[in-house]
Amino acid sequence: MPEPEEEARPGRATRVAKLPPRERILDAAEELFHAEGIRGVGVQAVADRAGTTKAALYRHFGTKDALVAQWLLIVAADYVAAFDRVEERWPDEPLAQIRGVAAFVVDTLSTVSHRGCPFINSLAELPDRDHPARRVIETHKARQLARLTAMCAAAGLTDPEDAAAEITFVFEGAQVSVQNGSVDRVGERLVAFVEAVLVRHGA
Repeated sequence: MPEPEEEARPGRATRVAKLPPRERILDAAEELFHAEGIRGVGVQAVADRAGTTKAALYRHFGTKDALVAQWLLIVAADYVAAFDRVEERWPDEPLAQIRGVAAFVVDTLSTVSHRGCPFINSLAELPDRDHPARRVIETHKARQLARLTAMCAAAGLTDPEDAAAEITFVFEGAQVSVQNGSVDRVGERLVAFVEAVLVRHGA
């Protein structure tokens, strides 16, 4: 039987109510941080949305900063899984893997256009380089770039590091552009730019 402070409050959706308290808190944090920003959301609001209490939130995560970092670890895991999927689908075709990653980024642009990129939004709100959530983002981005560089090297591109950096620039730029609405046909242009990078580097 759940502890009294972690019982779901009346009126919550059945699916959410059946989740363990920790997962309810993470679901609530994701929804609120996306909609209102990290600094605009207090732990009480997260607890209320999760149908639990501040005491339960602190027991599971310790601090709000740790909750933010855990949420971003989950977001980062989605990108890691996307790289895993393209490598599994095209195990010996690094060019196809690069194109598969680009297709994944294009697919995510509709979400970014409505809610913003969680990494970009979080970096804007967390100027302290020692914040645990910033460290999550920086570590994730470094690993993602290294993985993309390895794909470029496996594809025999003339300068894998430069190629991976250029592709990363277009991924990041596309997310910002679709978020602020400054450029149209972002997905189409992203794919064309990635193809141009591959050709320029000898694909």
